[in-house]
Amino acid sequence: MRLPEARGPITARLFASLAGEPGEAVLVTPVPGGDPLHDGDLQLALFACYELHYQGFDDVDERWEWEPSLLGVRAGLERHFEEALAAAVPRPRPVAPGQVRRALADLCRAGDGPLSRHLQRRATLDQFREFVVHRSIYHLKEADPHTWAIPRLRGRAKAALVEIQADEYGGGRRERMHSELFRATMRGLGLDDAYGAYLDRVPGITLAVSNLMSLFGLHRRRRGALAGHLAALEMTSSLPNRRYAAGLRRLGGDDAAALFYDEHVQADAVHEQVAAHDLCGGLAADDPALTGDILYGAACALEVDRLWAEQVLGRWERGESSLEAAGHLVS
Repeated sequence: MRLPEARGPITARLFASLAGEPGEAVLVTPVPGGDPLHDGDLQLALFACYELHYQGFDDVDERWEWEPSLLGVRAGLERHFEEALAAAVPRPRPVAPGQVRRALADLCRAGDGPLSRHLQRRATLDQFREFVVHRSIYHLKEADPHTWAIPRLRGRAKAALVEIQADEYGGGRRERMHSELFRATMRGLGLDDAYGAYLDRVPGITLAVSNLMSLFGLHRRRRGALAGHLAALEMTSSLPNRRYAAGLRRLGGDDAAALFYDEHVQADAVHEQVAAHDLCGGLAADDPALTGDILYGAACALEVDRLWAEQVLGRWERGESSLEAAGHLVS
């Protein structure tokens, strides 16, 4: 993957820095009054900073990863992101550590929104392809952001996270890794399955969905929020994925293309119990001070994903593409 096209003054200056030798990174401060969660320029800049801790960019010197000036740039972008999250997501009511599982269930009760039903029953093939393009930003690195928490946990919570992640990585079998299963879905839809192939096509809110995981994953102080985030994903996964699989088959997708969704129907029915009871319940029991962060992380996951789905559906209802303009999707 190479650096994407700049989307504004922040990414233009940042990418100009990253294209050169590691040194002083220059940042344009975001304009006050905007919406950081939907700001494609800000979210792409933050995504690029985070990506240096994952697969990186072929045209960026790897020494940039820990360049102090770039870490300062990232911290500034994160402040805007975190302030926007605080404004959009009220902190859930505090509960005792023993009530975390029930509180998570209450938060996730309305987790399956209208997007999954649209994809199951009414979406066109082009719309389903667009949906998969959006999700490729995360699913091609599926599990990686949450894996950052493993060395930051202990006891029951660590064992639970390792159990979940082992399944996400296919139990040691490459062809069963969820990221590889998603590649098969992309190929079945005639899409480019290369890592980051559609980074230029997705809007800011799609990048925010991925950036939220990295924000929580790359900061030890956010380990509680990361655990809650993962629990929310697992607890709201099985039914939507059942609908995605049905929608894909309705549109002519075969079993190989639908396997990613079929796998999540089965695996996440188990994962949601492990995540809520052992990961989050164990973490709260071990460190009661993190209880509020666990619930906040879950609430953030649900709200940012809701905002993303709302934008996608809104554009489709207006007869528009949900992606940024550029070429055709089918490879």
